[in-house]
Amino acid sequence: MSKVRAKKHLGQHFLKDLGIARDIAHSLSLNNYSKVLEVGPGMGVLTQFLIPLDTETFVIEIDKESIFYLKKHYPELDNYIIEGDFLKLPLQEIFKEPIAIVGNFPYNISSQILFKVIDHKDLIPEIVGMFQKEVAERVVSPPGSKKYGIISVLVQSYYDVEYLFTVDETVFDPSPKVKSAVILLRRNDRDKLECDKKKFIQLVKTAFGQRRKTLRNALKSLNLVDENTASQYLSLRAEQLSVEDFMNLTACFE
Repeated sequence: MSKVRAKKHLGQHFLKDLGIARDIAHSLSLNNYSKVLEVGPGMGVLTQFLIPLDTETFVIEIDKESIFYLKKHYPELDNYIIEGDFLKLPLQEIFKEPIAIVGNFPYNISSQILFKVIDHKDLIPEIVGMFQKEVAERVVSPPGSKKYGIISVLVQSYYDVEYLFTVDETVFDPSPKVKSAVILLRRNDRDKLECDKKKFIQLVKTAFGQRRKTLRNALKSLNLVDENTASQYLSLRAEQLSVEDFMNLTACFE
Protein backbone atom coordinates (compact mmCIF):
# COMPACT_ATOMS: atom_id res chain seq x y z
CA MET A 1 0.00 0.00 0.00
CA SER A 2 1.63 3.23 -1.14
CA LYS A 3 -0.96 5.70 0.09
CA VAL A 4 -4.11 5.89 2.19
CA ARG A 5 -7.21 7.26 0.48
CA ALA A 6 -8.67 10.26 2.35
CA LYS A 7 -12.24 9.61 3.45
CA LYS A 8 -14.63 12.53 3.41
CA HIS A 9 -16.94 11.11 6.09
CA LEU A 10 -13.98 11.04 8.50
CA GLY A 11 -13.05 14.65 7.72
CA GLN A 12 -9.58 13.55 6.57
CA HIS A 13 -7.20 16.09 5.02
CA PHE A 14 -3.72 14.59 5.15
CA LEU A 15 -0.87 17.01 5.88
CA LYS A 16 1.87 16.83 3.22
CA ASP A 17 4.30 19.51 4.44
CA LEU A 18 7.05 17.95 6.57
CA GLY A 19 8.23 21.34 7.86
CA ILE A 20 4.81 22.11 9.31
CA ALA A 21 4.60 18.61 10.83
CA ARG A 22 8.00 19.16 12.45
CA ASP A 23 6.92 22.57 13.80
CA ILE A 24 3.79 21.05 15.36
CA ALA A 25 5.79 18.31 17.08
CA HIS A 26 8.42 20.75 18.32
CA SER A 27 5.74 23.05 19.76
CA LEU A 28 5.16 20.53 22.54
CA SER A 29 6.89 21.73 25.72
CA LEU A 30 7.31 18.18 27.16
CA ASN A 31 6.94 19.78 30.62
CA ASN A 32 5.08 17.85 33.33
CA TYR A 33 4.19 14.89 31.13
CA SER A 34 5.97 11.95 29.53
CA LYS A 35 3.27 10.63 27.22
CA VAL A 36 1.77 12.06 24.01
CA LEU A 37 -1.38 10.91 22.21
CA GLU A 38 -1.77 11.82 18.55
CA VAL A 39 -5.37 11.92 17.33
CA GLY A 40 -5.90 10.85 13.71
CA PRO A 41 -2.32 10.15 12.57
CA GLY A 42 -3.35 9.08 9.04
CA MET A 43 -0.13 8.13 7.25
CA GLY A 44 2.16 9.28 10.06
CA VAL A 45 3.43 12.57 8.61
CA LEU A 46 3.31 14.16 12.09
CA THR A 47 3.94 10.86 13.91
CA GLN A 48 7.46 10.53 12.48
CA PHE A 49 8.48 13.70 14.33
CA LEU A 50 6.81 12.65 17.58
CA ILE A 51 8.49 9.24 17.83
CA PRO A 52 12.04 10.64 18.39
CA LEU A 53 10.87 12.97 21.19
CA ASP A 54 11.70 12.09 24.78
CA THR A 55 8.18 10.77 25.41
CA GLU A 56 6.05 7.69 24.87
CA THR A 57 4.05 8.34 21.71
CA PHE A 58 0.61 6.77 21.34
CA VAL A 59 -1.73 7.23 18.38
CA ILE A 60 -5.47 6.70 18.06
CA GLU A 61 -6.94 6.07 14.64
CA ILE A 62 -10.46 5.10 13.57
CA ASP A 63 -9.60 4.37 9.92
CA LYS A 64 -8.61 0.72 9.36
CA GLU A 65 -6.70 1.56 6.17
CA SER A 66 -4.58 4.09 8.06
CA ILE A 67 -3.97 1.60 10.88
CA PHE A 68 -2.69 -0.98 8.39
CA TYR A 69 -0.39 1.65 6.83
CA LEU A 70 0.99 2.74 10.22
CA LYS A 71 1.70 -0.82 11.32
CA LYS A 72 3.57 -1.47 8.09
CA HIS A 73 5.60 1.76 7.97
CA TYR A 74 6.12 2.43 11.70
CA PRO A 75 6.76 -0.95 13.35
CA GLU A 76 8.03 0.84 16.48
CA LEU A 77 4.41 1.93 17.08
CA ASP A 78 3.26 -1.68 17.29
CA ASN A 79 2.02 -1.60 20.90
CA TYR A 80 1.12 2.09 20.85
CA ILE A 81 -1.66 2.15 18.26
CA ILE A 82 -5.15 2.48 19.70
CA GLU A 83 -7.85 1.47 17.23
CA GLY A 84 -11.03 3.44 17.77
CA ASP A 85 -12.81 6.76 18.15
CA PHE A 86 -11.05 9.36 20.32
CA LEU A 87 -14.41 10.83 21.36
CA LYS A 88 -15.38 7.47 22.89
CA LEU A 89 -11.96 6.66 24.35
CA PRO A 90 -12.02 6.13 28.16
CA LEU A 91 -8.89 8.25 28.69
CA GLN A 92 -8.72 7.87 32.47
CA GLU A 93 -8.94 4.09 32.24
CA ILE A 94 -6.07 3.87 29.74
CA PHE A 95 -3.79 6.64 30.98
CA LYS A 96 -3.02 6.95 34.68
CA GLU A 97 -0.64 9.91 34.36
CA PRO A 98 -0.65 13.21 32.42
CA ILE A 99 -0.73 12.97 28.64
CA ALA A 100 -0.50 15.69 25.99
CA ILE A 101 -2.82 15.64 22.98
CA VAL A 102 -1.54 16.53 19.53
CA GLY A 103 -2.82 16.20 15.99
CA ASN A 104 -4.01 17.45 12.66
CA PHE A 105 -7.55 17.13 13.96
CA PRO A 106 -10.41 16.06 11.67
CA TYR A 107 -12.39 19.26 11.04
CA ASN A 108 -15.76 17.60 11.53
CA ILE A 109 -15.03 16.75 15.19
CA SER A 110 -12.53 19.43 16.23
CA SER A 111 -14.91 21.24 18.61
CA GLN A 112 -15.94 17.91 20.17
CA ILE A 113 -12.26 17.10 20.71
CA LEU A 114 -11.89 20.35 22.65
CA PHE A 115 -14.93 19.61 24.81
CA LYS A 116 -13.52 16.15 25.60
CA VAL A 117 -10.19 17.75 26.54
CA ILE A 118 -12.00 20.13 28.92
CA ASP A 119 -13.77 17.15 30.52
CA HIS A 120 -10.34 15.59 31.14
CA LYS A 121 -8.51 18.81 32.03
CA ASP A 122 -6.75 17.24 35.02
CA LEU A 123 -5.24 14.54 32.81
CA ILE A 124 -4.30 16.74 29.83
CA PRO A 125 -1.77 19.52 30.60
CA GLU A 126 -1.16 20.52 26.97
CA ILE A 127 -2.67 20.36 23.48
CA VAL A 128 -1.06 21.34 20.19
CA GLY A 129 -3.41 20.97 17.28
CA MET A 130 -4.35 21.90 13.75
CA PHE A 131 -7.85 23.30 13.41
CA GLN A 132 -9.86 25.16 10.82
CA LYS A 133 -8.58 28.75 11.06
CA GLU A 134 -12.04 30.00 12.03
CA VAL A 135 -12.28 27.53 14.94
CA ALA A 136 -8.71 28.30 16.06
CA GLU A 137 -9.45 32.03 16.09
CA ARG A 138 -12.58 31.49 18.17
CA VAL A 139 -10.69 29.39 20.73
CA VAL A 140 -7.96 32.02 21.29
CA SER A 141 -10.09 35.19 20.98
CA PRO A 142 -10.06 37.50 24.01
CA PRO A 143 -13.09 39.30 25.50
CA GLY A 144 -14.25 42.17 23.32
CA SER A 145 -13.60 40.33 20.07
CA LYS A 146 -16.46 39.49 17.71
CA LYS A 147 -15.04 35.93 17.48
CA TYR A 148 -15.07 35.50 21.27
CA GLY A 149 -17.82 33.03 22.13
CA ILE A 150 -18.87 29.89 23.99
CA ILE A 151 -15.85 27.80 23.05
CA SER A 152 -13.48 30.70 23.90
CA VAL A 153 -14.86 30.98 27.43
CA LEU A 154 -15.04 27.24 28.12
CA VAL A 155 -11.52 26.49 26.87
CA GLN A 156 -9.96 29.57 28.48
CA SER A 157 -11.55 28.62 31.81
CA TYR A 158 -8.90 25.92 32.15
CA TYR A 159 -6.24 26.61 29.51
CA ASP A 160 -3.94 29.44 28.48
CA VAL A 161 -4.23 29.71 24.71
CA GLU A 162 -1.82 30.77 21.99
CA TYR A 163 -2.20 31.08 18.21
CA LEU A 164 1.01 29.64 16.73
CA PHE A 165 0.72 29.93 12.94
CA THR A 166 -1.60 29.88 9.93
CA VAL A 167 -1.49 27.00 7.44
CA ASP A 168 -2.37 27.29 3.76
CA GLU A 169 -4.88 25.02 2.01
CA THR A 170 -2.29 23.73 -0.47
CA VAL A 171 -0.29 21.67 2.07
CA PHE A 172 -3.08 19.10 2.48
CA ASP A 173 -4.33 16.22 0.39
CA PRO A 174 -7.12 16.74 -0.46
CA SER A 175 -6.99 20.52 -0.07
CA PRO A 176 -9.69 21.87 2.23
CA LYS A 177 -11.70 24.91 1.15
CA VAL A 178 -10.50 27.00 4.09
CA LYS A 179 -7.24 27.91 5.78
CA SER A 180 -6.09 26.11 8.90
CA ALA A 181 -4.16 27.16 11.99
CA VAL A 182 -2.12 25.54 14.73
CA ILE A 183 -2.85 26.57 18.31
CA LEU A 184 -1.38 25.69 21.70
CA LEU A 185 -3.41 25.12 24.87
CA ARG A 186 -1.56 24.87 28.17
CA ARG A 187 -3.31 24.09 31.45
CA ASN A 188 -3.64 27.15 33.70
CA ASP A 189 -3.61 27.28 37.50
CA ARG A 190 -7.39 27.07 37.96
CA ASP A 191 -8.25 23.80 39.72
CA LYS A 192 -11.98 24.39 39.51
CA LEU A 193 -14.50 27.10 38.74
CA GLU A 194 -15.49 29.39 41.58
CA CYS A 195 -19.14 28.63 40.88
CA ASP A 196 -21.38 25.72 39.91
CA LYS A 197 -19.99 24.24 36.67
CA LYS A 198 -23.34 23.23 35.15
CA LYS A 199 -24.85 26.65 35.86
CA PHE A 200 -21.73 28.33 34.45
CA ILE A 201 -22.00 26.42 31.16
CA GLN A 202 -25.74 27.08 30.94
CA LEU A 203 -25.26 30.79 31.57
CA VAL A 204 -22.44 31.12 29.01
CA LYS A 205 -24.46 29.29 26.34
CA THR A 206 -27.58 31.34 27.09
CA ALA A 207 -25.64 34.62 27.07
CA PHE A 208 -24.02 33.96 23.69
CA GLY A 209 -27.23 32.51 22.29
CA GLN A 210 -28.44 36.11 21.98
CA ARG A 211 -25.08 37.84 21.83
CA ARG A 212 -26.41 41.09 20.36
CA LYS A 213 -28.65 41.66 23.37
CA THR A 214 -27.54 43.01 26.72
CA LEU A 215 -27.24 40.32 29.38
CA ARG A 216 -30.30 41.72 31.17
CA ASN A 217 -32.38 40.66 28.15
CA ALA A 218 -30.36 37.63 27.05
CA LEU A 219 -30.57 35.99 30.50
CA LYS A 220 -34.24 36.64 31.19
CA SER A 221 -35.00 32.91 31.11
CA LEU A 222 -32.68 32.32 34.10
CA ASN A 223 -33.59 33.03 37.70
CA LEU A 224 -31.63 36.04 39.00
CA VAL A 225 -31.30 36.12 42.81
CA ASP A 226 -28.59 38.74 43.39
CA GLU A 227 -29.46 41.83 41.36
CA ASN A 228 -26.97 44.05 43.23
CA THR A 229 -23.89 42.03 42.32
CA ALA A 230 -25.18 41.25 38.83
CA SER A 231 -26.02 44.87 37.99
CA GLN A 232 -22.44 45.70 36.91
CA TYR A 233 -22.72 43.09 34.14
CA LEU A 234 -26.35 43.26 33.01
CA SER A 235 -25.93 46.31 30.76
CA LEU A 236 -23.08 44.57 28.90
CA ARG A 237 -23.15 42.01 26.10
CA ALA A 238 -21.72 38.49 26.48
CA GLU A 239 -18.60 39.20 24.41
CA GLN A 240 -17.54 41.89 26.91
CA LEU A 241 -17.20 39.51 29.89
CA SER A 242 -14.05 37.62 30.90
CA VAL A 243 -14.05 34.09 32.32
CA GLU A 244 -13.85 35.61 35.83
CA ASP A 245 -16.82 37.88 35.06
CA PHE A 246 -18.89 34.90 33.93
CA MET A 247 -18.01 33.04 37.14
CA ASN A 248 -19.06 36.04 39.25
CA LEU A 249 -22.27 36.41 37.28
CA THR A 250 -23.13 32.69 37.57
CA ALA A 251 -23.12 33.03 41.36
CA CYS A 252 -25.91 35.62 41.03
CA PHE A 253 -28.34 33.08 39.56
CA GLU A 254 -30.21 30.24 41.18
